[in-house]
Amino acid sequence: MHKGKMEEDVKLQRENEKLKVKADAAPEISHLISVSEFSCHCCYDILVNPTTLNCGHSFCRHCLALWWVSSKKNECPECREKWEGFPKVNIVLRDAIEKLFPDAIEQRKEDIQQNSDVAHSLEAFQKHGNDQISAPPNVRRINPRGGGFFSGVLTALTCVAVVLLGYHWSSREYEDDLLVHKPVAKWTPEEVILWLEQLGPWASLYRERFLLVNGRLLLTITDEDFTKTPYHIENSSHRKAIIMELERVKTLGVKPPQNLWEYKAVNPGKSLFLLYALKSSPRLSMLYLYLFDYTEIFLPFIYTICPVQEDEYEDIITKLLDLKDPTWKQWREFIVKYSFLPYQLIAEFAWDWLEIHYWTSRFIIVNAMLLSVLELFSFWRLWSRRELKTIPQRMWSHFWKVSTQGLFVAIFWPIIPQFVCNCLFYWALYFNPIINIDLVVKEVRRLETQVL
Repeated sequence: MHKGKMEEDVKLQRENEKLKVKADAAPEISHLISVSEFSCHCCYDILVNPTTLNCGHSFCRHCLALWWVSSKKNECPECREKWEGFPKVNIVLRDAIEKLFPDAIEQRKEDIQQNSDVAHSLEAFQKHGNDQISAPPNVRRINPRGGGFFSGVLTALTCVAVVLLGYHWSSREYEDDLLVHKPVAKWTPEEVILWLEQLGPWASLYRERFLLVNGRLLLTITDEDFTKTPYHIENSSHRKAIIMELERVKTLGVKPPQNLWEYKAVNPGKSLFLLYALKSSPRLSMLYLYLFDYTEIFLPFIYTICPVQEDEYEDIITKLLDLKDPTWKQWREFIVKYSFLPYQLIAEFAWDWLEIHYWTSRFIIVNAMLLSVLELFSFWRLWSRRELKTIPQRMWSHFWKVSTQGLFVAIFWPIIPQFVCNCLFYWALYFNPIINIDLVVKEVRRLETQVL
């Protein structure tokens, strides 16, 4: 009996020695571990009474209470995933933080106790938890997965898009009938008129003079013929624009693409690549256009978003058809917008096409505005977390990610069905703005949480 008691005393003494060693080592460990590693993503200060949700994110108990009182939503302030049941304090994490940073915790608790709003929020939050615990299970689990307005809208629009794209895929009439696929020699007089009117509103002045001109006759017209009857185009700018466009038609043998749908019909892969690239990496995409597509795309792009003085050209048509290297003033304006507001460049370019692509341009402009806001929120998040120095590393990782995805698509492009490409194209063009609206709303709510 006496021997057993002695063994228990020895065992208890050893455990006390171990606890003493751990307590002595705690200050040394606290020097190695930063307070920022145990920071709340609402207040960005050290966690007090950390509460861990189902998604794995932890917040101060009072921050979570303030968030719930302001939003009345049972969802994570960080990722918006709904929690089930009632969140409880993570005792293990709380004890570890209080042992590692006792002074910081004491200071934080004193500050919290002086805030009356925190006390009221904690009381209301706890009352909500008690009500949930006492409520029947079937009442507490109504719609646990959530959903929301935008998910329903996206589902409906996706179904409509699939039906429409299936129809276009089965018929394939629209793209095949475009003049960009039909040789000039086979154009009818009506198609010649269509080609002429697509040069601009001014071209309707000469519509009657081309009523009897078919594709074969159009190819035989010379520069001098435009100064004589029956054409007799007196305006030198209009005459120059028609001559330059006719030379392009004679060189290509078909009508060159002049709008989004014609460009997509001629370059389906490139249009899909540019659409997604400009959305996810606008700066990198514009650099690609400058290096590899300077004349065809980059020059018209920079002349549209950074126009020269109007008195330098007789007419805007001449400006767009006879493009020269941009001036230093254009480059200066472009580089400033390219560095700080790349999505504004896309919005300005789409604004110039409102008359031709009425609804599509508006979708692109709205999407560009939303993407600008999301990029601003990303920089704000990095700044608030003091992670701005990680931007070069993030940019390099993003570059390799985009390059790998582009290479992957280029390799498998020949075997990807056109129907899938059309689905991806129209999804990015028309549905992404709805998704980005939802993302902006979430970011605004998250910002409100941080302010609280």
